[in-house]
Amino acid sequence: MTICAAPAVEQARLDDLRRDSPSSFGAMFLRRAARTPDEVAYRRPGSEGGWIAQTWAETASAVREIAAGLITLGLRPEDRVAIASGTSVEWIEVDFGVMCAGGATTTVYPSSSAEEVAHILTDSGSRFAFVADAAQEAKVGPHVERVFRMDGLGELRAAGREALAADPELVRRTTDAVGPDDLATLIYTSGTTGLPKGVRITHGAWVYQGLAIQAMGFLRTDDVGYLWLPLSHAFGKALLSCQLSVGFEFAVDGDVSRIVQRLAEVRPTIMPAVPRIFEKVYAGVGASVGGGLKGRLFAWAVKAGHRNVLADRLVLSKVRARFGGRMRFFISGAAALSPDIAAWFGAVGLPIAEGYGMTETCATTVFNRPDAPDYGTVGRPLPGTDVRIAEDGEVLLRGPGIMSGYHGLDSGETLVDGWLHTGDIGEITESGSLRITDRKKDLIKTSNGKYVAPQAIEARFKAICPVASQILIHGDGRKYITALIDLDPEITRTPEVEAEVAACVERLNAGLNPWETVKRFLILDEHLDVESGLLTPSMKLRRRKAEERYRSRLDGLYT
Repeated sequence: MTICAAPAVEQARLDDLRRDSPSSFGAMFLRRAARTPDEVAYRRPGSEGGWIAQTWAETASAVREIAAGLITLGLRPEDRVAIASGTSVEWIEVDFGVMCAGGATTTVYPSSSAEEVAHILTDSGSRFAFVADAAQEAKVGPHVERVFRMDGLGELRAAGREALAADPELVRRTTDAVGPDDLATLIYTSGTTGLPKGVRITHGAWVYQGLAIQAMGFLRTDDVGYLWLPLSHAFGKALLSCQLSVGFEFAVDGDVSRIVQRLAEVRPTIMPAVPRIFEKVYAGVGASVGGGLKGRLFAWAVKAGHRNVLADRLVLSKVRARFGGRMRFFISGAAALSPDIAAWFGAVGLPIAEGYGMTETCATTVFNRPDAPDYGTVGRPLPGTDVRIAEDGEVLLRGPGIMSGYHGLDSGETLVDGWLHTGDIGEITESGSLRITDRKKDLIKTSNGKYVAPQAIEARFKAICPVASQILIHGDGRKYITALIDLDPEITRTPEVEAEVAACVERLNAGLNPWETVKRFLILDEHLDVESGLLTPSMKLRRRKAEERYRSRLDGLYT
């Protein structure tokens, strides 16, 4: 069964845009810079406060110099160049520079261990690497021909300027030689199981991504985005593709600890984020409101919604002010978002457009339109993309944004007759939206033969329990369901907190089928985080690894 297609008007816009489609991602960047040279492309934090604006023309100058410098070093078509650095304007300039030089970017999470970095760089065959600091340089150095520091690109750019002075058309000629089927990016999967696999994404896939999102019509040239997500992740890269297509500006700062401060300074109109950010805001606002008269007033205002003038003026506008006061909508991806939390933000006047995709699909494949989000679903496909549900419930995808394959590996079980087998279980709603119910490999079958979808329960619990950060639902082959619960790092474990967690588990169970209810649980004394290897950099739970690490504690819940 094929999901209801994107609206006809979106498909028509996409068809029109693709008639004059750039041949590569590098060409897409150069076209944007030529069309709006004097408009602001990026803003970066200044060393003494404030934000420094950078036009498309200034960005193009940096990109051309980096590209020309790499060409003089002998970069060949589709040669891999690694970037191991946090999100910054420099990351973006280097990425575009690599692609304008005909190379392909290998993305490396700064949090990756030395062993993971060694695997990624050797498996990809990366020749050069750009790094943030000495710590990244130490991990990367032995595996590439040459390393460049992000804060020390002067020599490379000077070599590029010299090359361009001798041959002004060097970068343009090199970029024009890149085709849509050439390799643009090698992104290694987060690795919830086993070693990460290199996903080969072509220039044509990224170009399609940007044009399809532009065709959906919800982004504007006067939008201001706040970009803090890891650009090593497909979600971050997809945001750059739609920025090139539409032409809005991004304020860029990868320092997660400063998001609240930055929102007040930038006053963005759109912000992409992962569900954990929305969970923390939801819990934080609830905690600050508390009970009593203030709590009842807030509950009334949320129920009345932002279209109620009195509720909006007295309460909800103050919540929106925390995000700068101009936010049109959020974009959520990378993991499942609780429908209750999404609906709460919508009532406040901050709609969340939740999307769905994978590294293998350039991130965004199915997307809720911000003007009419269908909470509890991930919306409808991008124009040009087909979605269908297999007989066993698996979600299958087909379209121009699908990967060309895994690097150095057989992709035969994943790509079959042009359809990507996602490994996710889903269903089509009556409205034609896609609802993801769980990962195929994560479905729990209890010893009583009952199936349980853990991700849906975990998302529901995090919406209920403000003191929890993560929860692992367990029970495959067991006689009942148990859970490991990780407290938010800002919460101190006390008897009162333990009682609140127990009460939240009771509330969770009240809305579940009997065979899904959590019979016993354990509050962990340590955290499930990226550093421990139990969360991916995109904050997804490494379920099997967590179950292995806490096997004895889980066994204890069944004695």
